Amino acid sequence: MKHHYCFSLFLILVMLELITISSVAYGQGNVLKKTLNSSSLHRPKASLSIDYYHRKCPDAEGIISQKVSAWIKKDPTLAPAIIRLHFHDCALRGCDGSILLNHKGSERSAFESRTLKGFQLIDEIKSELERRCPETVSCADILTAAARDATILAGGPFWEVPFGRKDGRTSLAREASMVPHGHENITTLLEFLQGIGLDMLDLVALSGSHTVGRSTCHSFMDRLYNFNGTGKPDPSLNVNYLMLLRKRCKRESDLVYLDAITPRTFDTTYYTNLMRKVGLLSTDQSLYSDARTAPFVEAFATQPFLFRSQFAVSMVKLGNVGVLTGSTDKGEIRVNCNYVNGA
Repeated sequence: MKHHYCFSLFLILVMLELITISSVAYGQGNVLKKTLNSSSLHRPKASLSIDYYHRKCPDAEGIISQKVSAWIKKDPTLAPAIIRLHFHDCALRGCDGSILLNHKGSERSAFESRTLKGFQLIDEIKSELERRCPETVSCADILTAAARDATILAGGPFWEVPFGRKDGRTSLAREASMVPHGHENITTLLEFLQGIGLDMLDLVALSGSHTVGRSTCHSFMDRLYNFNGTGKPDPSLNVNYLMLLRKRCKRESDLVYLDAITPRTFDTTYYTNLMRKVGLLSTDQSLYSDARTAPFVEAFATQPFLFRSQFAVSMVKLGNVGVLTGSTDKGEIRVNCNYVNGA
């Protein structure tokens, strides 16, 4: 109990410092204080709990962690892939494992989901947990915990994951296009996140996951040659970086690191890149060009401790979006993450 109290107090003090920095620099005290109230003091959904599996399946977290570690050791690109998979799951219908359903017309089958990966890792974890604790650990909980463990293995922060999610039974391909894909403006992004219970601070913090991972050239090709239909490159793009990207992107399917400087390290270079106009996606660069989010970019860029702390808070908040819990919600514990029970 003392540990959790101290940790909560610690996070509050951290965010108060962030608010002070941003308010002094940009005179936006009222807006930022409102952000603090909605984000840093966020509490997990009451029906989720950190000790949910302590009696039902005490080895659950250990099994998930071991499997994630083994797979990422073989393929480091799985770390950012699992974090991204978790976001895509929670962004539509909440964190209910719907992105894992593998049938015709599911989110997973959509064109927008074609670059998602990590499904086999989740399947292997589920198989092991079914052997140890049949019909106990949900696919949604597995994916949420795996995203935390993937973050740690990439060099990011630790956070306690509250458990108790049920798996959803619905997954629609037509909804996959609703997830942001790198071309939206800040207002559109904020409206989307507010719709699922997240805010401006969460937007900037969670965007920091782009400190690791890669993107297809398709996601930003317009910035290189025909930005907003002008027939010219994006003027907010550093000229040297523009030349480099043109060399790297011979095909739209080619892959480029989201962080050109320290692509495999979970750090704040992503934010310093934005200040140097070397953000890869237009949504990334917009975080610094928009006066509403720029204060947070500068604070995270200059104080890594603040970024790591807020990233953990925002990931817990993301993991609580629209969860299905208890006997009254329309959820289940899938035996196989690819299919609803009885399918």
